[in-house]
Amino acid sequence: MKRCDVCTPAKNSKSRLVTMVAYEGAEVLDITGPLDVFALANDIHKENGGTEPLYRIETAARAKNDIIVTSSGIRLLADKAWCDCSGMDTLLVAGGPSAELAPADLVDWLRQAATGVRRVGSICTGAFILARAGLLDGRRATTHWSRAEELRRFYPHVDVNEDAIHTKDGSIYTSAGITAGIDLALALLEEDHGRTLALSVARVMVLYFKRHGGQSQFSTSLSAQFREGGSLAPTIQWIRDNYRGSLDNETLAAHAAMSLRNFARVFRREVGATPARFIEQIRLEAAVKLLEETCQSMETVARDCGFQSGEHFRLTFARRFGISPGQYRDRFRSETG
Repeated sequence: MKRCDVCTPAKNSKSRLVTMVAYEGAEVLDITGPLDVFALANDIHKENGGTEPLYRIETAARAKNDIIVTSSGIRLLADKAWCDCSGMDTLLVAGGPSAELAPADLVDWLRQAATGVRRVGSICTGAFILARAGLLDGRRATTHWSRAEELRRFYPHVDVNEDAIHTKDGSIYTSAGITAGIDLALALLEEDHGRTLALSVARVMVLYFKRHGGQSQFSTSLSAQFREGGSLAPTIQWIRDNYRGSLDNETLAAHAAMSLRNFARVFRREVGATPARFIEQIRLEAAVKLLEETCQSMETVARDCGFQSGEHFRLTFARRFGISPGQYRDRFRSETG
């Protein structure tokens, strides 16, 4: 396969060691996706006359030659025991469905190893492992959107940004869910060797170099942040049934048979957001569905979803997702053929 002939990275760059830490139950794409970015960078560099690879790549587990059984059942072979790792430049930690239960000795090792590397990063729920090691205390971080609230709840000293595709805070990097690890690796590659090479790798992988918008555009199911069966469950359902109309706090408080002040307090406790924010999410969720499934004009979508006007809808959508409704519709159609 022809890689690329447009980039001309330095022919003699110091090779950096990238270590990916994995464990039983890790997500296979968290491991292989980012590492492929660095491997492809090596290929392109070689095709353009590079004499030494830009990156050396290794996987580490509890013991050398350990078979890592990933969450999908696919098996990978560890190059090295994590306790034997040395000379690392970039240390990455894969996520998985139960990353929060990763081995304690891995967490202990990670805490020490992080002090001797240039940068540390997590993929998806690997952020839970960094958080257990204390590496995210006082820092901005992200994780898979469906686990962001859990990360925030269990690690209150972490500044969780559930919408970010990836974050950087000092020498600590985190990425959102699964394929966002590839985005993070492209960003690291850009840091090391510039935009041209990173863009070339993205082209080979048939990816956007930098995605528009955050991961909230993929979480429109709202992840049911309110507690099922809570005291406001009937009102929550009433909002879902009547979001197209005008809803104000006085009306909602009356429906819940509460004072305005008590309603606001209980709502935030049970839902994790203000009533206005929650209604906005409901309306945006409905709008995304119409953008994906219909050819309705923006004005019609806005009206059918309870927004004051087309302009109000466009501004709210862009503020929430980082792209316009039109861009979202175009992208959805291009991706679904």
